[in-house]
Amino acid sequence: TVSPIINARDSIDLAYYEFSSKRRKHGSSNNWANLILHAPKSVVVAGLLTIFVTSYLLSLQAGDLVYINEHLGTIGAELLVSVVSLTVTTVMLYAGRMRSNTRRGTLLVIMCISVILYWYDHGERFEHHGFYNILVFLLIFVPLNMAIALFYVLWCKIENFIVYFFISLAIGGIAASASLVHYRRVFDQGTLGVFQYTPGECQWTGRNIPFIDLLPAGTQNFWAGSMYCRPERQRIKASVDGDGVLRVACESKDKGVFVDVLPETRQWPLKDKDMWSGFNHLILEQVVRLPYSSSRPFVLNETTQAVVVRCGSSSTIVTRVSPPLAKLLVYVPPSDSDTRPSSSPTFSPESARFNVSGAPKMQLGRPNVIYLMLDAVSHRQFYRRLPKSAQVLKTLHRPGSHRLFELYRYHSVGFSTDNNTKAAYTGEIYPSQPNPLPIWAYYRDRGYVTARIEASCDDWAKKYIGSKFDSQEYSVGNRSLDYELSSPFCLPEYFPNVGNAYGNFKGPNSITAHCLYGCYVHDWAFDYLYQLRTELSEHRAKQLAQQKDARPFMITATFIEGHEGTGEVLRTLDDSLALFLESMRDSGELDDTVLIIGADHGLHMGLNFAFLQSGRIEHKNPFFAMSVPEWLHEFSEKYQTEHGSEKMSPFVANEQRLVTPFETHHTFRVLADWPEFETDSWKRSLFATQNAGRTCEEAGIGANFCMCKIPATQ
Repeated sequence: TVSPIINARDSIDLAYYEFSSKRRKHGSSNNWANLILHAPKSVVVAGLLTIFVTSYLLSLQAGDLVYINEHLGTIGAELLVSVVSLTVTTVMLYAGRMRSNTRRGTLLVIMCISVILYWYDHGERFEHHGFYNILVFLLIFVPLNMAIALFYVLWCKIENFIVYFFISLAIGGIAASASLVHYRRVFDQGTLGVFQYTPGECQWTGRNIPFIDLLPAGTQNFWAGSMYCRPERQRIKASVDGDGVLRVACESKDKGVFVDVLPETRQWPLKDKDMWSGFNHLILEQVVRLPYSSSRPFVLNETTQAVVVRCGSSSTIVTRVSPPLAKLLVYVPPSDSDTRPSSSPTFSPESARFNVSGAPKMQLGRPNVIYLMLDAVSHRQFYRRLPKSAQVLKTLHRPGSHRLFELYRYHSVGFSTDNNTKAAYTGEIYPSQPNPLPIWAYYRDRGYVTARIEASCDDWAKKYIGSKFDSQEYSVGNRSLDYELSSPFCLPEYFPNVGNAYGNFKGPNSITAHCLYGCYVHDWAFDYLYQLRTELSEHRAKQLAQQKDARPFMITATFIEGHEGTGEVLRTLDDSLALFLESMRDSGELDDTVLIIGADHGLHMGLNFAFLQSGRIEHKNPFFAMSVPEWLHEFSEKYQTEHGSEKMSPFVANEQRLVTPFETHHTFRVLADWPEFETDSWKRSLFATQNAGRTCEEAGIGANFCMCKIPATQ
């Protein structure tokens, strides 16, 4: 009995022979084609392997961030050539007639070449990005070759398979086309509205065909392991009461219980918060391990925000808000850096300011502000990977209590976190003054309680504006924050203390689930955020009940799940974010809290960004949604009607206008100054209607970076 695979190979060889015979019979003007057709298979394989190696080596071209961004298309094309050449080689080895020794020898050569290429460059930085190239190569090569192998086996087993194949191909093509039409329509949709193609407003450039949406969720990193965190073996119950006494209940009694007291980093100077110079190592050096005994009280120092309780082989984190707000003194800013208008050397009593106290029936209490920054999450990616959160977000729109709106033409002003967060937090990409302070310093100077959660062992001020300070001994955290949580996210179980901390399989940029002691890393951040809200809201309610001046709060928290190459890890954030939004809605906090969920930019790595125009559009279109109390919404619309040149509601208008993180900054400024604000900041904020037909140049977006342009016909 003859194997059907051998018959298939014979048919391929016969077809090859007949094709070459016809070309010899009829002649050919293309000598190169004849040369290739009559060349020995070993020579063709050697040529294909040469193309594979050469194109892959070319794809390893490296440089800084700007260089990679400018040459990403070329790098992607070179990777595709390498994939295709190796795929053709593989097909020739198994589909064509070839000696077994030749086939084995060729496979051995391919394996040796692959190992050499890996050792030549398996870096995970812009200067050496070989590991990312390998991942992208495999993400294309493996599915492609699996599809070819399946096709080959079915062709050998099923009679008239080609007919069935083309019928299936036609049906699949129709289904894919219908799906793309659907996803193209979905691309423009939001929570309560849709991207409107309004004449005179800018439109996304290029052909936006979201092929990436054809891939089911989890496709790009299914091989990286489970997206769930493995629970700890022993159950540990630990909590801290109002007196700072730690209580622990642990199943394991024989190995003892230990407590790692984590250092409080808020007061650390800039020089100690440099992640490239060992911020995490310094934290680990200052961890104090103490034995725990239930027979005597374990009292925490008042400045301690977090401890790790270790019981046998299991551990858990316990956080608290300390000192309690009742003991927190009102901050008095130093005169040399006071950001309040009356302390400015250029301040004039006649400067253009508006005091809300003169407006009838207006709430004078200052609003709380919570800003959740989702790193590298585009408008479309939010709805693609966070469906539960998107559904809950819709319920935050309750006219009469609080209203929700989002920005469909929200455009980033830089490639990465750097420029976009500087624009949002300082109002400038290139600080014009020495010792620039982030926006939370403005709030603290005005009596707000300020808190920040850095869930990636990072310090924003040191990383992005640290070089602008006269002295690295300066503590931006001590100057601008009342509370800071950073230490737990620098523990080696999450943030490696050896090797590359930002690798593909460990650390904040990992393509696997971000876990720490049996929980998602973001769950520890949300836990502290819940404690902050409870402590601050309860104290504020008591103060208001006693008719005292209640201190509002400003909280910022950064979540890094979206910042990895596959775009899949973001799914793990969905449940926790949805629960947080539900709690904000049900608690009534949104009646006097401005909640902003925003991103710095869309994903700037992976298949979507490297190969598709839709991915490049997503990169420039970060997600942004804001919930505002009803009284603030009413005042904004009334003020716009009375003082604005355009009478249209700012919230309705700005949803479809070109806006940037610069407008986010001025929104922060207006809220910090409430109930009196600078009219110039108001005009540049999201509470004022921005100009229609705005161009990238007018919005402060570089011409080479602009992705939303007004069509020439308009």
